[in-house]
Amino acid sequence: MRHFDYQNGEMFAEGVPLARIAEEVGTPVYVYSTATFTRHYRVFADSFNDTDALIAYSVKANSNIAVLATLAAQGAGADVVSGGELKRALIAGIPAKKIVFSGVGKTRTEMREALTAGIRVFNVESLEELHVLNDTALEMGQTAPIAFRVNPDVTAGGHAKISTGKKENKFGIAWSQAELAYEEAARLPAIEIIGVDVHIGSQISDLAPFEKAIQKVGDLIKRLRAAGHTIKSFDIGGGLGIPYGNNTVVPPPPSEYAALVKRLTADLDVEMIFEPGRMIAGNSGILLSEVLYVKRGEDRDFLIIDAAMNDLLRPALYDAYHDMEPVKQGDLDKMETYDVVGPICESGDTFTKGREMPKLESGDLVVLHSAGAYGASQSSQYNTRPLVPEVLVNGAEYAVIRARPSIEDILKTESLPNWLSKHQNVTDI
Repeated sequence: MRHFDYQNGEMFAEGVPLARIAEEVGTPVYVYSTATFTRHYRVFADSFNDTDALIAYSVKANSNIAVLATLAAQGAGADVVSGGELKRALIAGIPAKKIVFSGVGKTRTEMREALTAGIRVFNVESLEELHVLNDTALEMGQTAPIAFRVNPDVTAGGHAKISTGKKENKFGIAWSQAELAYEEAARLPAIEIIGVDVHIGSQISDLAPFEKAIQKVGDLIKRLRAAGHTIKSFDIGGGLGIPYGNNTVVPPPPSEYAALVKRLTADLDVEMIFEPGRMIAGNSGILLSEVLYVKRGEDRDFLIIDAAMNDLLRPALYDAYHDMEPVKQGDLDKMETYDVVGPICESGDTFTKGREMPKLESGDLVVLHSAGAYGASQSSQYNTRPLVPEVLVNGAEYAVIRARPSIEDILKTESLPNWLSKHQNVTDI
């Protein structure tokens, strides 16, 4: 469910008209719904209310501190993949003991920061990382709690670039090496083995890959315990998909997912850890944009909007579909077909081709739905376009939770070396 609906022919975010946000904040702009974030978290968490479980929201999906604080108030933990995400989660009020640190390339600095904070567990992805973590913990006089992320060689995910559980992917310990990795970890003085981790992909619309992976890892847990290892937790990652509006993907509801997980893990006696991101954030946000031009081409019409691929990368990166609607409810008897594109100087700056929409003109506002996950968090300043502001709506009020930087703000981060700054034709930044 998303709280972006038409009221008297005009689209609102909860109780706030989107046209008001466009006028007061400008476009393009991300708009998020507190009610949707809260509802989606509660639907997922309540599906496991009879289970020993930690819901560690995947920060990379949407890392805004206000979003993290909204979820922290609901009891969420965090799955982080960098030192920056760790700091965001802590600032937002997520307790360190509810934070898991994932990712294939943790640095020594990030390890020290996480150990100092006292996080719950490191999800270790290679033996090289294991030894660096052991050395870092020894230097600090601490013990690092770890789970190995194992790669079960299970195909999953809606696109090759978001499938993470195949043996050719960069993630995790190879399945054939998993038990040897635990033997190695048990020999290290500053490592405490506490669990097993797996994550097979994103935007998964079928429970079968989850079932296969859970069964394989469940059997591994039994073998590890038989070998003398203490396994307290089973982190099965995230990956449950969401509907994007094109009716081609209808993922199972969290209740069905929960029923599967409970059935397959009933005899394991472990704490479950989940890392949902897209499922909570995806339909909690939209990208609001203004039509700049309607360009009539020889064989197609282009709807040129002020949002671009640097603002929402998913269509260019994954060929992703996003439902689109005008802010003012259009006349369905006057439909036109557009290629919807942005102003970036790249052919890949295309949101969709051949999309049928109500007739639009310059100055009209359009909504790109399901942009709450992997939208703002993947944005950039390509073409020296300022990062898009983010707005959080709560009932009839809203707040800007990330301001749009000015061009001057962007340029202040750069400097000229002295051999250029003295050149007569160069202006000081």
